Amino acid sequence: MELTAGSHAPAFSMPATAGRTVSLEGFKGKPFVLYFYPKADTPGCTKEACAFQEALPQLGHIGIEVVGVSKDKLPALEKFAAKYNLTFPLASDEAGTVVEAFGAWVEKSMYGKKYMGIDRSTFLIDKTGTIAQVWRNVKVPGHAKAVMDAVAALA
Repeated sequence: MELTAGSHAPAFSMPATAGRTVSLEGFKGKPFVLYFYPKADTPGCTKEACAFQEALPQLGHIGIEVVGVSKDKLPALEKFAAKYNLTFPLASDEAGTVVEAFGAWVEKSMYGKKYMGIDRSTFLIDKTGTIAQVWRNVKVPGHAKAVMDAVAALA
């Protein structure tokens, strides 16, 4: 079943950077952005993370938190966060259960070879745990701005 605006977000709980744990339950009563990215410290993922970091003051001002999710192990995420001064939680979904629950584990193709990987996707989840907006196959340039515009409409 494809998650769309109006769907209830799947429950999740994952370890995250700086000794945090992020969960749907933990965000109860607060809207947040949950975004999935393929691999820490790669060019596109770095640009996306840094764009969300730059947007944090405006998002925080209206009470929106950001969580990045990949299948990377926690030590790699800690290193990535430290290297780029990322203060929002980067969650480790090594088993891929959350990635799959949100439909972000997809067949991809590069140079004619097919493989499974994370679809760069973002979910804006409202304070009731309902998905307000979904972005799939995200192109990094301008994406954080598009998310901020949608957040402003939600507030």
